[in-house]
Amino acid sequence: MKTLPILFVLLSGCFALTGQNVLLFPKESVTDYVILKPTVEQALKQLTVCVRSYSDLHREHSLFSLSTPGKGNAFLIYPVPPNKICISINSEDLYFNVDPDVLDWKKTCVAWDSETGLLQLWVNAKRYPRRVTTSRSPIGPQRSVILGQDQDSFGGGFEASQCFVGEMSDVNMWDYVLDTKTISNNYLYKSGNIFSWTNGTKEIKGGVIGLEKYCNSL
Repeated sequence: MKTLPILFVLLSGCFALTGQNVLLFPKESVTDYVILKPTVEQALKQLTVCVRSYSDLHREHSLFSLSTPGKGNAFLIYPVPPNKICISINSEDLYFNVDPDVLDWKKTCVAWDSETGLLQLWVNAKRYPRRVTTSRSPIGPQRSVILGQDQDSFGGGFEASQCFVGEMSDVNMWDYVLDTKTISNNYLYKSGNIFSWTNGTKEIKGGVIGLEKYCNSL
């Protein structure tokens, strides 16, 4: 009987960590991707993006790609395993040295402020040394937002060698810099006001598969 409370706690934790639908990107291709439809149309002076991902890729790949008609990489989250992440702002590439990848779910958050150029990266609630971009131009207002591929042109220009293969969930966008306390809480689910994973519009392309749910503790 003593094991029952422990089991109950474990199961309760499982339910608490259960996220929304998971997208499975099963293979290397230029046809598998997901289009997000943000609700805000004006140019973004600030931006925060968070995404959970699970992959055993050992090559560089695109998690989140936002392009505008004039810039393919207006905002790009681009891991370069085993221990770097490239963030592109208005086609300016900034590299962060991060802890080596482990085979587990990973929460990546990026925040940028055009007024100061301050660029911040968190991986699994750990903030890495901040950078400052030279670009201070707002992003948009016309935007193409794609998961799983790197846009070299507006809405296209994909390369299979840069695609994401694995699982993705809990992608949220805000038009402001999310506070450090919120981002540092690795298991706090907060819906984005530009795009919400819970009720935002997604358009699945190619062989991407939508899965029901997952639990971090399993």
